[in-house]
Amino acid sequence: MKVILLQDVKGQGKKGDVVNVSDGYARNFLFPKNLAVEATGGNMKTLEQQNKAREQKQQEELQKSKELAAKIEKLTVELKAKAGEGGRLFGSVTSKDISELVNKKHGIKLDKKKIVLPDPIRELGVKYLEVKIQPGVVAKLKVHVMEE
Repeated sequence: MKVILLQDVKGQGKKGDVVNVSDGYARNFLFPKNLAVEATGGNMKTLEQQNKAREQKQQEELQKSKELAAKIEKLTVELKAKAGEGGRLFGSVTSKDISELVNKKHGIKLDKKKIVLPDPIRELGVKYLEVKIQPGVVAKLKVHVMEE
């Protein structure tokens, strides 16, 4: 019996897959737990429409992410911090500090986890950081740390 999976089923497939299973497995397990529906003509059309809508939504999100990446590329974030001899900072600048400053000054909400900062910034100067907006969309953010 061909069924359309409504949720991920271990050993069978992922949500939206059309799989062939035994009649008893479908009637006694998949259907009562609302894990699948029978692959009739109407259900197949519904699945196609859902897939088209999902693809369109993903394309829109990708376009918005690319626009945000272009906006971020143009930004220069200027941070002021106390520094000692040789341009070493007292403390460090973290991704949280950077995301808060971008939100405050430029109105762009960046999740601190999306800013790739291998080590906290501990000296004055200009750094270029990667911001992973979405899988496949990465922007370079210019951070300028100045002395207070």
